[in-house]
Amino acid sequence: MDRRSRGRIEYHAGLSAEDSIARDYERRGFPVARRRWRGKGGEIDLIARDGDALIFIEVKKSRDFDTAAQRLGPRQMARLCQSAEEFLGGEPRGLLTEMRFDVALVDAQGRHKIVENAFGAA
Repeated sequence: MDRRSRGRIEYHAGLSAEDSIARDYERRGFPVARRRWRGKGGEIDLIARDGDALIFIEVKKSRDFDTAAQRLGPRQMARLCQSAEEFLGGEPRGLLTEMRFDVALVDAQGRHKIVENAFGAA
């Protein structure tokens, strides 16, 4: 299999993982407000609402949970925070909006594990 085919497969696997996580959040009462929102700093996979608060969700898929977790490094976390700050600029309370960052880990079998408040921001 060539690199292009692998990339296409990975892209669709990522979309499928994001869809699965979005369904899980909605089933638990957190409507997804945006998918793949792109700001100047980068892309946020999912943005869900918890009342007036926001949940910024980064989805990481790999063969197992540990490998998926390792795919989120400090530079990407900084870019996510920058993009979230940009998104908050359009919210009624701006930067005063309550928020958290969750990381959704998805393994090769499609199981998932959600780490709430993964960045420690509340």
